[in-house]
Amino acid sequence: MTVPDATALAAPGNAVSAAPAVRFIGERSAYWRLLIRGAVLLAFTLGIYRFWFATDVRRYLWSNTDVSGDTLEYSGTAFELLMGFLIAIALLIPLYVGLFLAALSLGEGGELISVLAFPLLFFLGQFAIYRARRYRLTRTVFRGIRCHQTGSALRYAVCAMFWWVMIVLTLGLAYPFAQSRLERSKMRHTYYGNLQGRFEGSGFSLFLRGFPMWLLVIGPLVFAIAYSVTSVDWNAVASAASGATSVEGFIGQLESKFPSIYVAAVLSIGAVAASIILAVTLFPVFQAMTLRWWLSGLRFGGLTVRSRLRASQIYGAYLRFLWYGLLFTFAAGLIGSIGFVAYGFALSHLGKTPGSEIAGAAGAVVFYVAVMLGFSTIYQGTVKLALWRCGAESAEFDGAGALDRVRAQGAPGSPVGEGLADALNVGSI
Repeated sequence: MTVPDATALAAPGNAVSAAPAVRFIGERSAYWRLLIRGAVLLAFTLGIYRFWFATDVRRYLWSNTDVSGDTLEYSGTAFELLMGFLIAIALLIPLYVGLFLAALSLGEGGELISVLAFPLLFFLGQFAIYRARRYRLTRTVFRGIRCHQTGSALRYAVCAMFWWVMIVLTLGLAYPFAQSRLERSKMRHTYYGNLQGRFEGSGFSLFLRGFPMWLLVIGPLVFAIAYSVTSVDWNAVASAASGATSVEGFIGQLESKFPSIYVAAVLSIGAVAASIILAVTLFPVFQAMTLRWWLSGLRFGGLTVRSRLRASQIYGAYLRFLWYGLLFTFAAGLIGSIGFVAYGFALSHLGKTPGSEIAGAAGAVVFYVAVMLGFSTIYQGTVKLALWRCGAESAEFDGAGALDRVRAQGAPGSPVGEGLADALNVGSI
């Protein structure tokens, strides 16, 4: 589940009093033990345990989110997730087989099938995201009243496809407006009991806040491209390339006739490096700004949500992730080095055999899986937990009386959407 979705679930319950107090009462040590145990079981079960792991994580987060003395409840089960995943796989296998056979039968035209497969799978991913959100909402209960979601997943997927195309074509400038429209679509179909939600966040306000960051990240690339286009005679470069008899000769012509191309190359490399550094540095600011904007746009009837989330809180989470990651990298490197030396020592005494090669390959795979699970565990224990806790505790509410007459409504949703999201690798906590 994404942090915005998760915090949305807390919002209805948070407003049960005039001045609701939201606290995360879970202990970090307990959450770390849950994550470490889950990572170990994931490794030993070859990933099958992830359904139980996701259920345990959700129950921990939900049950430790205290809202005016009461906590949220997650009623989903691991068996539901497993069955939804198996059904989704049964639906996807014929699709994958059909695309593969079509690509083979068309010969050279099979590349077109590969190109068309990406937008098709992306569309299915957006469909699955909406259906998975429905499942998680209907498994979220506060004071005996469940949340639920209506609306068409197909319509949402079409809208999401359109907006992501706009985001790509505008180099990200359409992102605030896309988020605003998609959140409005989701929230007007979101209910807490019989109380309908809505979203009033302005895409234009998010655009104004994020535009300076967009300029800092994209500006160097745009400048480098503009310089390369206006300062280099690319037709002459193409003519020199076609007339050159060797690579050395072509490079010599570039040095003597087109010195501006070297300036363009240096600018391009510098621009890419600057954009990457700025993007990494500013991402926590962007994440905090987006989450604060999203929370402040939530409405449930007369209930108004505001957020006081600070970027420093998100920076702190990422700094902890970097510090723990460095420590883990040092430990993993030390263990890997010892294992590599021990393997080389064994080969020198026992000789190279098919069995030793298999053992070496298996050891490398085990080490890789352990490292990936380790970094995933550290990320969830630092960044993901901090986003949940800070997002919930930063929320403030007005108009809590709107929830006094809420009645239970809605039925549990199908886990197939959650399974499809998992199968397409677009699922989340």
